[in-house]
Amino acid sequence: MVQAKPGDTVKIHYTGRLEDGTVFDSSSDREPLEFTINQGQVIPGFEEAVLGMTPGESKTEKIPMDQAYGPHREEMVLEVSREQIPPDLNPEVGQQLQIQQANGQSVPVFVTDVTDAQITLDANHPLAGEDLTFDIQLVEIT
Repeated sequence: MVQAKPGDTVKIHYTGRLEDGTVFDSSSDREPLEFTINQGQVIPGFEEAVLGMTPGESKTEKIPMDQAYGPHREEMVLEVSREQIPPDLNPEVGQQLQIQQANGQSVPVFVTDVTDAQITLDANHPLAGEDLTFDIQLVEIT
């Protein structure tokens, strides 16, 4: 039987959970996720879990944070004075914003705290620092 290998394009149904069982994402109500193995389109641990699977096969795989979105890095948390943001912007906790670096590149950040004097922005991926568990079903190898 055909097994998924590097360079294959695969279609996967999945459900991702945190350690406490909270579901953070699932493809169950939409089309399967399609990606090419070893192209860096998904986290490394997810690619690794799919290698060797055959169409129709299902498995549950725990992916440690270093094979997922990495550790939560404090140096990626910024405290910004209210005076540094546009006056028409009314930031709220959980809101996603874009900040522009000196080189012109935009970086997505999440608002994690708001006070009268400052706003805390976090450039870490929301799942950084988390070990993840995925239920994976290989639907098709194309």
